[in-house]
Amino acid sequence: MMQRRPAMSDPRALTDRDVAQLAEHGISRDEAERQLALLASPPPPPELVRPATAGDGIAVLEPGRHQELTARYREARAAGRISKLVPASGAASRMFRTLVPWARYAGQAEAMAKEVSRRAVAGDPAAGDPVRFLSELPRFPFWGELDHAVAAGGQELETLRRRGEAGAVLHVLLHPDYLAYDARPKALIPFHRYPATADREEDEVRTAFEEQLVEAARLVADADGVARLHFTVPPEARGRIEAHLDAARRRFEERLGVRFEVSFSVQAPATDTLALDPETGGPFRLADGRLLLRPGGHGALLGNLQEVADGGGDLVLVKNIDNVQPEGVLDEVVRWKELLGGYLLELRGLARELLGRLETASEGACEEAERLLAERLGVRVPAAFQKLSEGDRRRRLAARLDRPLRVAGMVVNRGEPGGGPFWVKAADGTLSAQIVERSQIDETIPGQVRIFNGSTHFNPVDLACAVRSFEGAPYELASYVDPAAVFMAEKTHDGRPLLALERPGLWNGAMAEWNTAFVEVPEVTFSPVKTVFDLLRKEHQPT
Repeated sequence: MMQRRPAMSDPRALTDRDVAQLAEHGISRDEAERQLALLASPPPPPELVRPATAGDGIAVLEPGRHQELTARYREARAAGRISKLVPASGAASRMFRTLVPWARYAGQAEAMAKEVSRRAVAGDPAAGDPVRFLSELPRFPFWGELDHAVAAGGQELETLRRRGEAGAVLHVLLHPDYLAYDARPKALIPFHRYPATADREEDEVRTAFEEQLVEAARLVADADGVARLHFTVPPEARGRIEAHLDAARRRFEERLGVRFEVSFSVQAPATDTLALDPETGGPFRLADGRLLLRPGGHGALLGNLQEVADGGGDLVLVKNIDNVQPEGVLDEVVRWKELLGGYLLELRGLARELLGRLETASEGACEEAERLLAERLGVRVPAAFQKLSEGDRRRRLAARLDRPLRVAGMVVNRGEPGGGPFWVKAADGTLSAQIVERSQIDETIPGQVRIFNGSTHFNPVDLACAVRSFEGAPYELASYVDPAAVFMAEKTHDGRPLLALERPGLWNGAMAEWNTAFVEVPEVTFSPVKTVFDLLRKEHQPT
């Protein structure tokens, strides 16, 4: 947790030039001043009460209920109520980060070997990555594309590999004049290779984007065979991704018997955030005096989710671009997505029924609503609710029931980095189920680290979301954000330190006021690709 900074002498010291620059991004002066105030005096961290565990905040769906839940989901899917949102704005730079420095050793195998040895002796855990990459090269799904690119330069990939010319191979893979894999959107990186079959003479290679389409064909296609997806993409790559979609349609629509209805959006410039200069206590400025505006993190995608909600369909499945499985395990992956969606539909049905009973002042409705919220919707209202008048109590419970709902899959924690499910206490005493990341907690507060480390499950960003009211109107999702649940981190820009601000995370603070249900899901549903070597895991290799 960041230490609190001294307050700026004047956190509102924005010039006319600043205001004009902000307006170009669609950022109001009030919003900029709000961000600067947060940077100057960070809000208190969440108060973790205990981890959510199986039976205490995490539902375990018994096998005897699977058929009923799946049937609910399939009925909604056939009616065209379901779409899929895939955050795909990121580049593949992190995937290849440890390999990029070695691309400059093209034609310098001996010098590279000495540097690898030097770094290994110095204790660099990534020192052996280029050697490992070269050794495992035939197992990567992009072997064929790399082979063609090397051949275009008059060389043979296998010859370079046997000679240990890792620098030459990485130069072709990563240099801007060649394949430039580290600059590609992760959506366009080949993830899986399928061996040739009797029906297919050549191996088939699929990108992460294509695998998301194949999954959607099974998961969201309605009775007319229409599969609706929405991808958030980097603006500079949108044309390239749209062209990739056109090619994918030709490959998969007829084969899978579907029609892909795909929309795209980019992260709006208005979601960029300011940074704090710790030396001046004011907004961080570039050399020319202009404000530094940084991407606002994945919480900036709330507007993209709103766009999907506004576009129709009341159920949205959310899954990151890099968490995608090969076809061999798709049956199990789809089955669990259907179960998450079916469970969401069941909960919405119960909430709707109770909402009607609250409106008619049915006897016992308040007690049943509180029980549903506590036992299945991740909200335990404070004791003060009992002191309200009957009418106020009904109105507040009705407002608590009629709001967005997320059902989040949770896998057993095996040491993956990231957030987990917890019971969190609000200032008014309300306990709610929240996804919390380690960077959000204050490690100096006694017991918080112990509670965080006691988490039994991990958040794989596997969500089923209800984004429309019971009357069918889209919820105003911005109304359910905890604006104080921002992320702050020490960063640098051109060698200068800064304090960066990110918006409340999409599945953290941006959904803090949603109703929430956590459901235990098997590990097979979670196989992210964070580094290129993750593609070598058994779940991404052809069977």
